Amino acid sequence: MSVICRLIVAVVVLGAASAAFAGGLDPGLWKIVTRTATGGVIGPPHESSKCLTADQTNDLATTFSPVAGTINSVCAPIERQLTSERLTWRLVCKGQLDMELTGEFNFDSRHHYTATVQTKAVMAGQPMVDSQNTLEGQWVSECK
Repeated sequence: MSVICRLIVAVVVLGAASAAFAGGLDPGLWKIVTRTATGGVIGPPHESSKCLTADQTNDLATTFSPVAGTINSVCAPIERQLTSERLTWRLVCKGQLDMELTGEFNFDSRHHYTATVQTKAVMAGQPMVDSQNTLEGQWVSECK
């Protein structure tokens, strides 16, 4: 097989692998492990579970984006970009609490994702401790 034919086969195989999870995540019960680093100190992992519906997995941008709910602060519209495999977003709020949240979610298969969410905040002119959450989601089963 010529080099060009091998390259075309490789591109087709990569495209098929990408298309296999281009639709997002499968609905069902998900186990989420979160690790939080605050001020350079990493806390113990926290495990939780969540049942995601078909509507939630078909709208990953809404499902995995923050909802602004602040008092005495105004938030700009969320900035976000979604591709078949990646969601990034940024939310900035100003007021009594100035806060910037950024997130990056990588959907590497229909049954697995990883994410990083960073928070930076200033209250009344005083910097607060920045934090970073690292998440890993793993599909477990159908919801019961």
